[in-house]
Amino acid sequence: MRKLTLTTAALAAIALAGCGGSSVTATRTVTVPSGQANALVPRAGQIPSLVNPTNVYAAAGANMLSPTVKNDPELVYVPNSESNTVDVISQKTLKVISHFAVDKLPQHVSPSWDLKTLWVTNDYGNTLTPIDPRTGRPGNTVPVVDPYNLYFTADGTRAIVVAEAMRRLDFRDPHTMALKHTLEVPGCHGVDHMDYTRDGRLALVSCEFAGRMIVIDLKREVQLGTTFLRTTAMPQDVKLAPDGKLFYVADMASNGVWLIDAKTFKRRGFIPTGAGAHGLYPSRDAKVLYVSNRDEGSISLINLKTHKVTKKWRIPGGGSPDMGGVSASGNVLWLSGRHNSEVYAIDTRDGHLLARIPVGSGPHGLSVWPQPGRYSIGHTGILR
Repeated sequence: MRKLTLTTAALAAIALAGCGGSSVTATRTVTVPSGQANALVPRAGQIPSLVNPTNVYAAAGANMLSPTVKNDPELVYVPNSESNTVDVISQKTLKVISHFAVDKLPQHVSPSWDLKTLWVTNDYGNTLTPIDPRTGRPGNTVPVVDPYNLYFTADGTRAIVVAEAMRRLDFRDPHTMALKHTLEVPGCHGVDHMDYTRDGRLALVSCEFAGRMIVIDLKREVQLGTTFLRTTAMPQDVKLAPDGKLFYVADMASNGVWLIDAKTFKRRGFIPTGAGAHGLYPSRDAKVLYVSNRDEGSISLINLKTHKVTKKWRIPGGGSPDMGGVSASGNVLWLSGRHNSEVYAIDTRDGHLLARIPVGSGPHGLSVWPQPGRYSIGHTGILR
């Protein structure tokens, strides 16, 4: 079944925005030489213009580091959900070099919009722990209710705390985390992950235990519609295609990736990848999407033009690859081993395992830092 339910008011708001109305902030497309793209530092309050109209990740290519992060140490921050700790791994030595305690059930490490803070989402602890990426050291915790995941609006004016257990999205000040507005999403049991349309206006959000996705107007902070997948679906990570025409949605129960139209929000197809499809990460050249298949210990490579799986890399001896990210150079894919108390460093040139690094129990949404890009919309590092 394919269904998108939109209210009349919601449709009117979108139509008005498309005609130059003020209900949604529009974006321009600008052409910038690739060597200069990393010099663009956005200003909070407006959605940054696209660097390339055919590639939303054009400003996040290999080694295109913002001046904000170019001197940050090359580290990987691993939240250990069952140990209530964070392990810090050196990308150079492939070893844990630091370790500190956080509050209960840390789920993800999320870069702030301005790239100046990494936030640990301590779900059951009801706090966020800030990390200074210039030193790798944690700061004082900030009380926040039920922070399973963390995102930021594309204009940098609001943080979005994904309160999974409470079935709501909390819009907060991006620096102090003071609550501004709560959006209840009662039909979205297991609200988890999201990504935005190319203009930053709308978000497609996964509902892990409801077999569906929801569409959120980020300017008006309202739900616009619902896209049903299937009754048994368990949607996880969400990523926008480089050309902005499709969303990819990992489905852990269906063992593959859904294709969702980024304009109509209807299903466009399904790509089988492997058991427990979970995390989605585009390559630095935006040609390949890496899919972590947690239940079979593999990574599938989807060609982002043909939407077909071209390769599958298996972790020697098995594993449980979950969440992570790609190094600044694009040469290493870092993934947490959710059920194996380890982190995998995988060479993206041929898929061989560079290292499996012992960490705490239940490693989850690790963040690779620094990453290329001008600004972050959160999660473990969705930079544009």
